[in-house]
Amino acid sequence: MGNKRKRHWLWNLLILITVITCVLAFTAHYKNWTKIGPDHIKILSGVYYVELPFADLDSIDMVVKIPSMERINGFSVKAIEKGIFTDSLTNTKTYVYVDDLRQDKIRLVYRDSLKLYLNFTDSIQTRTLYDFLGDKINASPE
Repeated sequence: MGNKRKRHWLWNLLILITVITCVLAFTAHYKNWTKIGPDHIKILSGVYYVELPFADLDSIDMVVKIPSMERINGFSVKAIEKGIFTDSLTNTKTYVYVDDLRQDKIRLVYRDSLKLYLNFTDSIQTRTLYDFLGDKINASPE
């Protein structure tokens, strides 16, 4: 009468591992993770990671828009823009870790010509990091 088949435990395990992997990937990408050390800042956003020593920072600005660039790799979802781009004017690699394109972004120039754009969904957190990095750049010996 009933043609009930029991699913093999291996399929259940595979489904569980897949769901956990997807949740971890979403958690890593949904916002920018920063860690400030005594002489550097680490920025992680999914598979994109950069470590910037404070001594390598040249300038910092707050900008409304990021310039037009060509994407090397990365992704865009609604107001989120993340990845590695090439600046059309200078042909240099530019890192973009923007959680909200509608808000102001921090523009860092480091190692003389490399650029990084960064912001958080919380504008207060973006402003706090901007002030902190500005103090680090101004305090560094020229």
